[in-house]
Amino acid sequence: MQFISQSMQHRRGSQPAFARLLLRVSAFTALCLSLLACGPQSEQTASAAAVAETAVLDVYKSPTCGCCGMWIEHAEERGFQVVAHDLDNDALTREKLQRGVTLRYQSCHTAVAQDGSVFEGHIPAHLIHRYLADKPADAIGLAVPGMPIGSPGMEVGERFDAYDVYLLKTDGSTELYTRVTDQQSQYQ
Repeated sequence: MQFISQSMQHRRGSQPAFARLLLRVSAFTALCLSLLACGPQSEQTASAAAVAETAVLDVYKSPTCGCCGMWIEHAEERGFQVVAHDLDNDALTREKLQRGVTLRYQSCHTAVAQDGSVFEGHIPAHLIHRYLADKPADAIGLAVPGMPIGSPGMEVGERFDAYDVYLLKTDGSTELYTRVTDQQSQYQ
Protein backbone atom coordinates (compact mmCIF):
# COMPACT_ATOMS: atom_id res chain seq x y z
CA MET A 1 0.00 0.00 0.00
CA GLN A 2 2.88 2.31 0.80
CA PHE A 3 4.29 1.69 -2.71
CA ILE A 4 1.00 2.73 -4.35
CA SER A 5 0.85 5.87 -2.22
CA GLN A 6 4.42 6.83 -3.19
CA SER A 7 3.68 6.11 -6.86
CA MET A 8 0.63 8.38 -6.82
CA GLN A 9 2.63 11.16 -5.15
CA HIS A 10 5.28 10.81 -7.84
CA ARG A 11 2.64 11.15 -10.58
CA ARG A 12 1.07 14.20 -8.95
CA GLY A 13 4.49 15.80 -8.61
CA SER A 14 5.14 15.42 -12.35
CA GLN A 15 1.80 16.87 -13.46
CA PRO A 16 2.91 20.54 -13.26
CA ALA A 17 6.00 19.72 -15.34
CA PHE A 18 3.84 17.95 -17.90
CA ALA A 19 1.41 20.88 -17.99
CA ARG A 20 4.29 23.31 -18.61
CA LEU A 21 5.60 21.09 -21.41
CA LEU A 22 2.13 20.85 -22.96
CA LEU A 23 1.75 24.63 -22.77
CA ARG A 24 5.13 25.14 -24.47
CA VAL A 25 4.32 22.66 -27.25
CA SER A 26 0.92 24.32 -27.79
CA ALA A 27 2.49 27.78 -27.98
CA PHE A 28 5.13 26.56 -30.43
CA THR A 29 2.46 24.90 -32.60
CA ALA A 30 0.36 28.08 -32.61
CA LEU A 31 3.41 30.13 -33.63
CA CYS A 32 4.21 27.75 -36.50
CA LEU A 33 0.63 27.80 -37.75
CA SER A 34 0.59 31.61 -37.59
CA LEU A 35 3.76 31.81 -39.66
CA LEU A 36 2.33 29.41 -42.23
CA ALA A 37 -0.85 31.45 -42.46
CA CYS A 38 1.16 34.55 -43.31
CA GLY A 39 2.86 32.85 -46.24
CA PRO A 40 2.37 33.94 -49.86
CA GLN A 41 -0.46 31.48 -50.55
CA SER A 42 -2.54 32.30 -47.48
CA GLU A 43 -4.97 34.51 -49.43
CA GLN A 44 -5.54 31.85 -52.10
CA THR A 45 -5.86 29.12 -49.47
CA ALA A 46 -8.31 31.20 -47.46
CA SER A 47 -10.39 31.79 -50.59
CA ALA A 48 -10.46 28.08 -51.45
CA ALA A 49 -11.31 27.24 -47.83
CA ALA A 50 -14.22 29.69 -47.88
CA VAL A 51 -15.54 28.08 -51.06
CA ALA A 52 -15.16 24.60 -49.55
CA GLU A 53 -17.03 25.59 -46.39
CA THR A 54 -20.09 26.72 -48.32
CA ALA A 55 -19.98 24.43 -51.36
CA VAL A 56 -23.14 22.39 -51.76
CA LEU A 57 -23.57 20.31 -54.90
CA ASP A 58 -26.89 18.95 -56.14
CA VAL A 59 -25.99 15.79 -58.04
CA TYR A 60 -28.43 14.43 -60.64
CA LYS A 61 -27.85 10.76 -61.44
CA SER A 62 -29.40 7.38 -62.18
CA PRO A 63 -30.39 5.43 -59.06
CA THR A 64 -28.49 2.37 -60.32
CA CYS A 65 -25.15 4.05 -61.14
CA GLY A 66 -22.38 2.81 -58.83
CA CYS A 67 -19.65 5.09 -60.15
CA CYS A 68 -21.83 8.14 -59.42
CA GLY A 69 -21.96 7.06 -55.78
CA MET A 70 -18.18 6.69 -55.70
CA TRP A 71 -17.73 10.15 -57.27
CA ILE A 72 -20.08 11.59 -54.62
CA GLU A 73 -17.85 10.03 -51.92
CA HIS A 74 -14.81 11.63 -53.61
CA ALA A 75 -16.51 15.05 -53.54
CA GLU A 76 -17.66 14.70 -49.93
CA GLU A 77 -14.20 13.63 -48.76
CA ARG A 78 -12.87 16.86 -50.27
CA GLY A 79 -15.22 19.26 -48.55
CA PHE A 80 -18.41 19.31 -50.59
CA GLN A 81 -21.86 18.73 -49.17
CA VAL A 82 -23.77 16.63 -51.70
CA VAL A 83 -27.51 16.26 -52.18
CA ALA A 84 -28.19 13.37 -54.58
CA HIS A 85 -31.24 13.36 -56.87
CA ASP A 86 -32.12 10.07 -58.60
CA LEU A 87 -33.73 10.54 -62.03
CA ASP A 88 -34.76 8.17 -64.79
CA ASN A 89 -32.69 8.36 -67.99
CA ASP A 90 -35.06 10.67 -69.88
CA ALA A 91 -35.34 13.13 -66.99
CA LEU A 92 -31.56 13.02 -66.48
CA THR A 93 -30.90 13.83 -70.15
CA ARG A 94 -33.42 16.71 -70.01
CA GLU A 95 -31.73 18.07 -66.86
CA LYS A 96 -28.34 18.04 -68.60
CA LEU A 97 -29.63 19.73 -71.76
CA GLN A 98 -31.53 22.39 -69.77
CA ARG A 99 -28.28 23.17 -67.93
CA GLY A 100 -26.38 23.63 -71.20
CA VAL A 101 -24.53 20.31 -71.34
CA THR A 102 -24.72 19.07 -74.93
CA LEU A 103 -24.69 15.35 -75.76
CA ARG A 104 -21.02 15.46 -76.77
CA TYR A 105 -19.96 16.51 -73.25
CA GLN A 106 -22.34 14.38 -71.18
CA SER A 107 -21.42 11.73 -68.66
CA CYS A 108 -23.37 9.73 -66.09
CA HIS A 109 -24.04 12.46 -63.51
CA THR A 110 -24.41 16.24 -63.35
CA ALA A 111 -23.48 18.30 -60.29
CA VAL A 112 -24.85 21.82 -59.85
CA ALA A 113 -23.41 24.34 -57.37
CA GLN A 114 -25.55 26.86 -55.52
CA ASP A 115 -24.49 29.60 -57.94
CA GLY A 116 -25.78 27.52 -60.88
CA SER A 117 -22.36 26.33 -62.08
CA VAL A 118 -22.58 22.92 -63.76
CA PHE A 119 -20.05 20.11 -63.32
CA GLU A 120 -20.62 17.22 -65.69
CA GLY A 121 -19.04 13.85 -65.06
CA HIS A 122 -16.02 12.58 -63.17
CA ILE A 123 -14.29 15.92 -62.50
CA PRO A 124 -11.68 15.90 -59.72
CA ALA A 125 -13.07 17.81 -56.73
CA HIS A 126 -10.02 20.08 -56.46
CA LEU A 127 -10.75 21.38 -59.98
CA ILE A 128 -14.32 22.22 -58.95
CA HIS A 129 -12.96 24.09 -55.91
CA ARG A 130 -10.54 25.95 -58.19
CA TYR A 131 -13.30 26.84 -60.66
CA LEU A 132 -15.63 28.11 -57.92
CA ALA A 133 -12.85 30.19 -56.34
CA ASP A 134 -12.00 31.85 -59.67
CA LYS A 135 -15.01 31.46 -61.98
CA PRO A 136 -14.49 32.65 -65.56
CA ALA A 137 -17.07 35.31 -66.50
CA ASP A 138 -18.17 33.59 -69.71
CA ALA A 139 -18.53 30.04 -68.34
CA ILE A 140 -21.32 27.83 -67.03
CA GLY A 141 -19.09 25.06 -65.68
CA LEU A 142 -16.79 22.14 -66.42
CA ALA A 143 -17.21 18.75 -68.09
CA VAL A 144 -15.39 15.45 -68.35
CA PRO A 145 -17.21 13.64 -71.18
CA GLY A 146 -17.78 9.91 -70.93
CA MET A 147 -16.37 7.88 -68.09
CA PRO A 148 -12.55 7.84 -68.26
CA ILE A 149 -10.95 4.84 -66.55
CA GLY A 150 -9.07 5.93 -63.45
CA SER A 151 -10.92 9.24 -62.97
CA PRO A 152 -12.55 9.88 -59.54
CA GLY A 153 -15.32 7.30 -59.14
CA MET A 154 -14.00 5.25 -62.07
CA GLU A 155 -10.93 3.79 -60.37
CA VAL A 156 -9.97 0.31 -61.57
CA GLY A 157 -6.82 -0.69 -59.70
CA GLU A 158 -3.80 1.00 -61.25
CA ARG A 159 -5.42 1.50 -64.67
CA PHE A 160 -5.61 5.12 -65.78
CA ASP A 161 -6.42 6.87 -69.05
CA ALA A 162 -5.45 10.54 -69.32
CA TYR A 163 -8.47 12.77 -69.91
CA ASP A 164 -9.48 16.34 -70.68
CA VAL A 165 -11.58 18.65 -68.53
CA TYR A 166 -13.49 21.16 -70.65
CA LEU A 167 -14.72 24.64 -69.79
CA LEU A 168 -18.37 24.97 -70.81
CA LYS A 169 -19.07 28.51 -72.03
CA THR A 170 -22.26 30.55 -71.97
CA ASP A 171 -22.34 30.76 -75.79
CA GLY A 172 -22.36 26.95 -76.10
CA SER A 173 -18.71 26.63 -77.05
CA THR A 174 -16.02 24.84 -75.04
CA GLU A 175 -12.31 25.09 -74.47
CA LEU A 176 -9.77 22.92 -72.73
CA TYR A 177 -9.67 23.79 -69.01
CA THR A 178 -6.95 21.28 -68.13
CA ARG A 179 -5.66 17.83 -68.99
CA VAL A 180 -5.31 15.21 -66.25
CA THR A 181 -2.32 13.08 -67.18
CA ASP A 182 -1.78 10.96 -64.07
CA GLN A 183 -3.97 9.42 -61.41
CA GLN A 184 -2.29 11.03 -58.39
CA SER A 185 -2.65 14.64 -59.62
CA GLN A 186 -6.44 14.39 -59.50
CA TYR A 187 -6.47 13.86 -55.72
CA GLN A 188 -4.87 17.15 -54.64
